[in-house]
Amino acid sequence: MNTPEMKQFTALPYTRPDMEALKTAFKKAEQQFEAAHSAAEQIALIDEVQKLKSHYQTMQTLAEIRHSIDTRDGFYDAENTFFDESNPFYIEMTNSFNKKLLASSFRQELEKELGTHIFAMTELDMKVFSPSIMEDLAEENKLTSSYDKLIASAEIEFAGEKRTLAQLTPFMQDQDRATREKAAKAYYGFFAGHEAEFDSIYDNLVKVRTRIAKKLGYKNFVQLGYDRMGRTDYNAEMVAAYRNQIYREIVPIAVNLRKRQAKRLGLERLYYYDEPLEYTTGNAIPHGNPDWILANAKKMYAELSPETDEFFTFMTSHQMLDVLAKKGKAAGGYCTTIPDYKAPFIFANFNNTQHDVEVMTHEAGHAFQAYQSRNARLLEYVWPTYEACEIHSMSMEFFTWPWMNLFFEEQTDKFRFTHLSGALLFLPYGVTVDEFQHWVYEHPEASPAERKAAWRSIEKKYLPARDYDDNDFLNRGGYWMRQGHIFSTPFYYIDYTLAQVCALQFWAKSLSDRKTAWEDYLRLCKAGGRDSFLRLVELANLKNPFKEGCIASVVPACTEWLNNINDTAF
Repeated sequence: MNTPEMKQFTALPYTRPDMEALKTAFKKAEQQFEAAHSAAEQIALIDEVQKLKSHYQTMQTLAEIRHSIDTRDGFYDAENTFFDESNPFYIEMTNSFNKKLLASSFRQELEKELGTHIFAMTELDMKVFSPSIMEDLAEENKLTSSYDKLIASAEIEFAGEKRTLAQLTPFMQDQDRATREKAAKAYYGFFAGHEAEFDSIYDNLVKVRTRIAKKLGYKNFVQLGYDRMGRTDYNAEMVAAYRNQIYREIVPIAVNLRKRQAKRLGLERLYYYDEPLEYTTGNAIPHGNPDWILANAKKMYAELSPETDEFFTFMTSHQMLDVLAKKGKAAGGYCTTIPDYKAPFIFANFNNTQHDVEVMTHEAGHAFQAYQSRNARLLEYVWPTYEACEIHSMSMEFFTWPWMNLFFEEQTDKFRFTHLSGALLFLPYGVTVDEFQHWVYEHPEASPAERKAAWRSIEKKYLPARDYDDNDFLNRGGYWMRQGHIFSTPFYYIDYTLAQVCALQFWAKSLSDRKTAWEDYLRLCKAGGRDSFLRLVELANLKNPFKEGCIASVVPACTEWLNNINDTAF
């Protein structure tokens, strides 16, 4: 595939795809593929279809990035709507071609050339799509976009200014307890004030997804959700057993960490608005502005390895990062790729907290992997499935530990303690999100109030130390509304926990044998998406997180490191 000349991100040209022309091109390729007399002819046509897909996805990605940078931009808002509406037709085109691919009389030769994993993923793609769900998919896309716009619309009056949700975060970590409480109430007050809108969006999402599942012949959305995520080697029963491992092994550690936090803060009771503050001296914060953070990241990646040096130089020289929080910008952080240019892009919302460095290293882990596998023969092999993707990101957070002094100076150990303890505290929350989603899609007729009650019940199981004080909205189970994944990508959250367990394995290995740990990580990144999650775990010499005892095996290194730190001195 020919790569066009690389430019800085703002100079990359955008043109809305001509869907009729694309449909004609796909149909022609499909007919020629079916009439081909050899595997070589079919492979050449697969390459042609890859070019069509790459260009469409490039335009879609440019529109999505520019829309998320400024959701108020009318042009890219319209383009984002265009893709919401056209994507079902694009999927129909690709699936029509893929039916011919699966039925090829030269399949054995194609598998030898392209690998078998593309066929396993394509078979799942066939299961999760039908022309009968086109209108439903368009509705689902519009509903998820409406959630993003509602979040981005937040302008909350606080400390004399109107602020976004991301811009409230530093106040929620303030050393003054009254400020923390006020900021948290303002933050969750936005969700409480729009509760009916969030409930309506999610209620409609659950209904449309359940309707799609029924049309496709599924019992409910659960297995369809798994199939959409490309999960070929584990199922809901294995995930439930994995959640039980977290409950047994990690929840007691998390409860103890919250007790240590309360002691550090000198509090008899730790309320929800206290959780974001780790120390009476304040959380570790990077000692400079976003440009300073990126300059130090460049130094860090130059020293980490030749591969990371080349990668980060590419990212910065072509401005493939947009990291500053500003009005109208979509919430959160993500990494994506612009296929025609084989270029990763990092999106974030820096807000002068330690999260700025964490999100940078996290998204850089995604981008580094995509850069390592950018020359994959198939677009489908650039990225693996989500849970494998998150290994790259979460592990990069730990591989950069030796350079954290560049950002935090005298607060480096404070940052590391927070980062490692945060990884363990996250696991119970991650499985809470997952168990909640299983409940929701197994009970699609539940009312919004019943859903919130289910969330609160599951939350109490995995997060028994959380105390919402007198906040009615949170006590009724409204916390989950802030978690965008629940709206946009159902069942995409257990992935973070699976990856965290793998990342902790890399971290523990790097303490004793950094060279081997990095070699295993680099091999994993270069593999991209050419194999399934558990096969990639094996390739990286990691233990299978679903295997009984895996979670217990990572606990000793973590607890030993944390117990050797006098956190009361920070």
